[in-house]
Amino acid sequence: MKKILLVEDDANLGALLQDYLQLKGRFDVVLCKDGDAGLKEFTKSDFDLLILDVMMPKKDGFTLGKEIRKINEHVPIIFATAKAMIEDKTQAFNLGGDDYITKPFRIEELLLRINALLKRTAAGSTEEEKPTTFKIGKYDFDFTSQTITADGLVQKLSTKEAALLRLLCLKKNEVLTREEALLNIWNDDNYFNGRSMDVFLSKIRKYLKDDPRVEIINVHGRGYKLLVN
Repeated sequence: MKKILLVEDDANLGALLQDYLQLKGRFDVVLCKDGDAGLKEFTKSDFDLLILDVMMPKKDGFTLGKEIRKINEHVPIIFATAKAMIEDKTQAFNLGGDDYITKPFRIEELLLRINALLKRTAAGSTEEEKPTTFKIGKYDFDFTSQTITADGLVQKLSTKEAALLRLLCLKKNEVLTREEALLNIWNDDNYFNGRSMDVFLSKIRKYLKDDPRVEIINVHGRGYKLLVN
């Protein structure tokens, strides 16, 4: 049975989600009512997935997610919030979130997102057959440690930055389509995820900008290409 940590300060909504996910999803769901309690519970147990409300007392969901990412870089995180601005969604993904759902939402949709994330996590084991270290011009990219190293300097990447750079490396000098990247990393190729991916690409370009032999170009109407001369 998969174990989920649900951190939600609305007592009624929290109880409803807990009951539904345990009954319909057959998950073991631990409910906490504020960010401090959520962090404490996370450090005591192993969880397969986290659902974090953003607007909470004591410690908001974004702060909680940031602190959890310092402890565990890979556990899937879904942020839930009434905020619908693209800036909030971008912040959620920049903090290492794997998905974002806007309140009010249908519980059935949340369950679908949970199952998709867990399926993707399980499928990650097949990725072990693919390379995890790459030479990109003067840079050494280690997907496992999520780092880029050059000239003795180490640049730490977020989970999604590392996943996106790895896809580009696996298709070096070939086109990586937007749809392929979005479905592989976000599991959804909608507009908001596309905007978030553009933010991550801009950051990756900055990390690689000191080697003129390395370039990530836009291929109009198709996607992106990592060129290494």
